Amino acid sequence: MEDGNVGEALLKKQYYYENCPGCKVDKAKELKTDVSFRNLLNIWMVVLCSALPISSLFPYLYFMIRDFNIAKREEDISAYAGYVGSAFMLGRSLTSIPWGMVADRYGRKPVAIIGIISVIIFNSLFGLSTSFWMAVTSRFFLGSLNGLLGPMKAYCSEIFREEKQALGLSTFSAAWGMGLIIGPALGGYLAQPAVKYPHIFPKDSFWDKFPYFLPSILISAFAVVVAIACIWLPVFSLWAVSPRRLGGLNFTTDNVGDVLAISGFALIVYQLSLYPSLERVFGPIRFARISWVLSIPLLQSYPFIAMLSGITLFLVINIASLLKNLLSVTVVTGLFLMQNRAVEQHQRGEANGIAMTGMSIFKAIGPAGGGAVLAWSQKRMHASFLPGTHMVFFILNVAGGLGVILMFTPFLTEKKKTPSEQLH
Repeated sequence: MEDGNVGEALLKKQYYYENCPGCKVDKAKELKTDVSFRNLLNIWMVVLCSALPISSLFPYLYFMIRDFNIAKREEDISAYAGYVGSAFMLGRSLTSIPWGMVADRYGRKPVAIIGIISVIIFNSLFGLSTSFWMAVTSRFFLGSLNGLLGPMKAYCSEIFREEKQALGLSTFSAAWGMGLIIGPALGGYLAQPAVKYPHIFPKDSFWDKFPYFLPSILISAFAVVVAIACIWLPVFSLWAVSPRRLGGLNFTTDNVGDVLAISGFALIVYQLSLYPSLERVFGPIRFARISWVLSIPLLQSYPFIAMLSGITLFLVINIASLLKNLLSVTVVTGLFLMQNRAVEQHQRGEANGIAMTGMSIFKAIGPAGGGAVLAWSQKRMHASFLPGTHMVFFILNVAGGLGVILMFTPFLTEKKKTPSEQLH
């Protein structure tokens, strides 16, 4: 057999089974070399729908906890806010592996639809919360039933040829990052509408009784649109709104929304235009390592930013937020690429479920631990060693430094390509 025929044979899948969705996807990938805009749009909408409710609460969570009157002291508000923020990730950490297994057995679409329906129901209930425990419970169930991110990462790898997978997973990361930016922006601008927009939402109206329902119901309405479309298929904010005397920026929800909206726009441009090219030059892991190292001094500069004021503060915090989000999404996208290239198609749902479980466990610990550390740090504003919020960002950087170490051999190694993959 000639060399050309050998190469052609190696590139071909040997068997295509009738009525096998995965086989149809593989066959379509072999026949189609360009990228489907419709597939990218599907990824974008589903991931955005999942990401929006995760972070939309953080600009107003401090004020929601204050309104519940559960904290005895102002310094304790951050700790309670951390528990609410952790509830989602705790629920997701308990169910990500089972959802991944379900996705492998029954397909990605059913899991995505169930996850979107959970957003519609429990995100709306969270906006109607009148007590701390109602808020915690609704967030916990939202996380438990929202198992679509792992399967969607697998989907990104499955519908594109390998040379296009960076674009697919970059779209995933862009939608994820955009959701984590737009979510807080929506929460910041739309929470307490009777106070901010009294000519539209009058005092003593429904919107005054439930001041945090408007951003939740708008996200749920978007989830309804995504659910129909699928048929065809922190801590930063808590620190930012804390009072100046406690080491924060004393931002309003509008201020947080402004900063994150600007970062979100830059993130979209970066992910869709620059990242794929830079990933090809540096490789996903080397690029992620560089980004993670650069993020450490940047994060440690945040307490010093709190010493600024006026237009200087606005400019510096926007630049810092923009850079931090770009560096973070570079790390995440690189790990997504490595993770999905490390296993075969029939294992990707479960593999992503395992990854989501690990991530969710730490994200469950993160807000609760971060809120507790923030509350503790605000009680030691005049300590001789790392006073106030300096301690918070130092602890975050210790965790970040550990993450950098884990990205090097022997902890992290790239999967060797097979002969057929090398021919690509």
